[in-house]
Amino acid sequence: MGNARTFSLSIFVLVIAAVVGVAILLLYNGLIDAREKVNAGWAQVENQYQRRLDLVPVLIDGVKTYMDHERETLTALTEARARALGANRALAGRSPETEQQLRAIEASQGGLQSALARLFAVVENYPDLKASQNFLTLQDQIEGTENRIAVERRNYNEWSRRYNTRTMTFPSNVIADLLGFSSKPYFQAEDSALQGLDDPFGRQP
Repeated sequence: MGNARTFSLSIFVLVIAAVVGVAILLLYNGLIDAREKVNAGWAQVENQYQRRLDLVPVLIDGVKTYMDHERETLTALTEARARALGANRALAGRSPETEQQLRAIEASQGGLQSALARLFAVVENYPDLKASQNFLTLQDQIEGTENRIAVERRNYNEWSRRYNTRTMTFPSNVIADLLGFSSKPYFQAEDSALQGLDDPFGRQP
């Protein structure tokens, strides 16, 4: 009788241990999945940032022959692009882990956005350039990229919110704390770089 009771107790303990093990595994896999979705969301943001960065040299080449007296504006745009490239490379393809890292990206991208806005404002003084089909095509591409950046930033924030919720709610927060799943920073609601400009692309309302 005692052996049967001991055997039953052992089976019960094993079942409980298996249930707990499966629960821990599911929670861990859920955290991994949520974190990878954040990383994938960040990759999409980076892709759009890189697209904008790739368009800048083409834009500068296309406008500099028209804008002999605007070297300062073009130099500022080139320097802003270099700073944005440097900030992106500092992450080495990883999503930001801290507020400080994300703020550095935001600052560099905001500087680039602002420099682009100043260039498009100056273009208003060059009717021949404004009428150039090549310039208009580039303008459309950059405007489209700005829109896609906004979409991907919102998507990244949503994936980060879902991941952060997992790391802070019971019982997954226990696993997150034990295994070092740290929360992800969010983009701010809106860049301030273009505030006060009616149209950052120099278009007439």
